Parts: sequence; C-alpha cells; structure tokens
Amino acid sequence: MTNCLFCKIVDGEIPSTKVYEDDDFLAFEDIHPKAPVHVLVIPKRHVPTLDDVGAGDVELLGRLMDRVRHVAKALDLAAGYRVVINVREEGGQEVFHLHVHILGGKRMPF
Repeated sequence: MTNCLFCKIVDGEIPSTKVYEDDDFLAFEDIHPKAPVHVLVIPKRHVPTLDDVGAGDVELLGRLMDRVRHVAKALDLAAGYRVVINVREEGGQEVFHLHVHILGGKRMPF
C-alpha cells in the first residue's frame, strides 16, 4: 500500500532500527517506546488490522507469533515480556498495518 508507514519501512523508503528480518517479516524498534525494550513485528505483506485477516491467513498468524517468540528470545527477554496487538482506533491502533508490540525489560504493570 503506497501510503502505509510500515510498508514504506519494509520498502526501505523510511529508515528503521531493524532487529530481525526474513522474507516475510520485519521487526524494528518502536520510535515511541513504552518500555526499555519496545519492538514491533510486522508481516511484510500489507494487512490493515487483525480484523482483516482471512481464513487463509491462519498460517501467517502462526508464523507471526513464532517470529515474536524468536525476536523476544534474541532480545534476551527470558524474564518475561508483553505481547500486544491493537485493533482499530478505539483499540489504540495508530498505524493500519498489522503489527505486534513486544514490550519488556522491566516488570510490566497491567
């Protein structure tokens, strides 16, 4: 999608601090961190929200969660971390490209 901030990051048009990348997923540091470690993991394919995932995307979601686990391990978050997916405006989603927040590096209040 041409106007999507995260698609522009995937395409290299906007710089990011990459933490992980493979053919289908990218992980990079959040520019407004809410914890000592705050990384976003995104599919490279544009999917606006979790609500836009179809029945054919079950594998994509499973692989996305596997990448979250992999990135958290690489970030040495063995003591624990929080995983968040915000959905739509009222759910706190600001960029409409499916993404998972990994937050860690301190005890996370609820």
